[in-house]
Amino acid sequence: MTQQLIERATLLFEQKRFKEAQNGIMEVLATEPENIQCLILLVEIKIEKDEFDEALKIVDNAIGIQPDYDVLYYIKSRVLVNLEKTNEALSCINEAIRLDPYDADNHAFLGFIYNQKKQFEDALASANEALSIDGAHVFALNVRSTALLKLNRKNESFETIEGALYENPNNAFTHANYGWGLLEKGNSDKALMHFRESLKNDPNFEYAQSGMAEALKSKYLIYKWFLKYSFWISNQTSKNQWVFIIVFYFGTKFLRSLANSNTALSPFLMPIIVLLTLFAFSTWVITPLVNLLFRLNKYGKHLLTKQEIKSSNSVGVSVIVLIIGLLTMFFDDTIGASIAIFGFTMMLPLSNQFQKPRFFFFGYTLLMMVLGFGAVFLVVKDGELFNGISMLYLVSFIAYQWIANYFIINRNY
Repeated sequence: MTQQLIERATLLFEQKRFKEAQNGIMEVLATEPENIQCLILLVEIKIEKDEFDEALKIVDNAIGIQPDYDVLYYIKSRVLVNLEKTNEALSCINEAIRLDPYDADNHAFLGFIYNQKKQFEDALASANEALSIDGAHVFALNVRSTALLKLNRKNESFETIEGALYENPNNAFTHANYGWGLLEKGNSDKALMHFRESLKNDPNFEYAQSGMAEALKSKYLIYKWFLKYSFWISNQTSKNQWVFIIVFYFGTKFLRSLANSNTALSPFLMPIIVLLTLFAFSTWVITPLVNLLFRLNKYGKHLLTKQEIKSSNSVGVSVIVLIIGLLTMFFDDTIGASIAIFGFTMMLPLSNQFQKPRFFFFGYTLLMMVLGFGAVFLVVKDGELFNGISMLYLVSFIAYQWIANYFIINRNY
């Protein structure tokens, strides 16, 4: 009877009828609370439902029951990756490999984590190890393809992922992964073809949905160039990203200082400084701004997540505030300038308010909004653009960029 219930729950899970599958599992666990097969299936359901904290509790309980079962550490590693606890995930998958060094799944997932940590040589080695155990391992082929692409071994990368498609031509992940690789190399048309194929096999696959959205948005020339920059910077190590940011920041400051002290060079340097400043700011806000435009696309409104829509709406409001401020300057320079600065600068935190860790990004956005309203109120009241709150607001704006970069860059380290 127990096995029949488990088999039925497994079938329901495969059919994505998660609620019914969970009910069947709970029925078994009511009499057999230490049934590892049921606990594993319950974790898989929680993963599918994005209930990762609950999944972690369940898998930890299972490990307490059977601490020498490598599959449990493999599953826990997957949960931790979704919780963005990459280093803990790495420890878990290494424990899985220690318990069973001949399981291709374990080595493939180790390679996946190394790709996330941008240790692409290590990722390639792990994928090759998995393929030495199982030469037709589709996930390992995907991991190998990604590592090769990031190592700029383009031909080998696409040969590898073609091999994954040969093994399973209907694999949604492989098609989506192929699409992202093609998108990174600038072939958005062929990328779209693979994203469509991925969604044909799994209509709710977010990895493919976001890829299709990026491929469609890359039709806008300015976003296409931004996407190239995004791929380039995201492929850099944490150290190299910080080097780029620091050199860019102090390089711009040096040019500004040089322009101020040398009137002959100023006409040539100022356009460069303005372009660099606009570029730096645009890297924060271009995505929600393009999302706002993208919603006019017949496919766009279906591909954006709820958070992306809310973020684009918020940035759109900031743009309206900026425009109101610029128009107000025709009647009152000081008040108009304060409103315009508030609208312009709030685009940055509002564009990232739903990023993780939420306590920082959302909380800091609220803090800046309160300070911004307070600063504008004092400008209207006293007629002074620079007051205590406005200075505090500008300091918080500058600080935000450095702290936000810290969280974003170190997310997978």
